[in-house]
Amino acid sequence: MFTLDQFNIAAATATLPTETHATLQAADIIEFRMDLAENPLEELEAYSGPHPLIVTNRPDWEGGKCTDAESDRLDSLTSASRHSAVRMVDLELETLATTRGEEAMKRIRSNDVDIIASVHDFEDTPPLSVLEKKLYQAASYGTVAKLATMANTTTDGMRLLQATHQASGWGTPIATMAMGAAGKHTRVIAPLYGSKIGYAPADPTEATAPGQLTIEELDTLLNLVR
Repeated sequence: MFTLDQFNIAAATATLPTETHATLQAADIIEFRMDLAENPLEELEAYSGPHPLIVTNRPDWEGGKCTDAESDRLDSLTSASRHSAVRMVDLELETLATTRGEEAMKRIRSNDVDIIASVHDFEDTPPLSVLEKKLYQAASYGTVAKLATMANTTTDGMRLLQATHQASGWGTPIATMAMGAAGKHTRVIAPLYGSKIGYAPADPTEATAPGQLTIEELDTLLNLVR
C-alpha cells in the first residue's frame, strides 16, 4: 500500500501492465514513463491495474526522451492526471520555476493529484550546500522533493545521504538516490535517512537510470536493513 508515511518501491516502466506480474508484487506504486512509451495516453486509458501511478514525461534536457514542445509535454501530463489511477505527477524543478510549469502544476493539483518536484544531475554530486538548496527549492513546490545525482565516488553517496538526513526534518517527504555503481548502495540505505520513494525497473533488463537494482534485489536488501 502506497503511503508517504513509509518507504515505497516504485516500479519504473514504459509499458503499463495489463495483468499483475510476479515481479511487481513487492512494488507499492508504478512510475509510468510516458517519454519512453509509444502511445502513453492510450496505454493510460486502458490501465486498470491495482497499483497507483506516478506519471513522468521526462524531457531530453533532464535525461529523458521527450522532445515535444514544452506546452505539449505539459498538456500530456495534465491529461494523464485526470486518470483515476494517477496519484502523483513528476515535474522537474526547472519546469516548476517557470510560469508555464507553475500553471501546469495548478491544473494537475486541481485533479487531486500530488506533485513530485524533481532534480537530476547525471554528471556528478554537487557540494552539500547545493544539494540542500536543491531539495529545499523542490520542497517549496512539491508534495515530494526528489533529488537524484551521479555518484562518481563513495564519498558522493555519503554526501547525498547527509543531505537526505538534513532534509528529512523539514516536513516535506523526500526521495533521494545516488546513481551509478558508486551510489548503488544509497538506494538501499537512503530510507534509513528519511527517503520515502525508491525506483527500480519493472523489467530487470530495462533500467531507467544508472545503478538501479531490480525490484526483487531492492526489496530483499531493504528487508535486511530495516
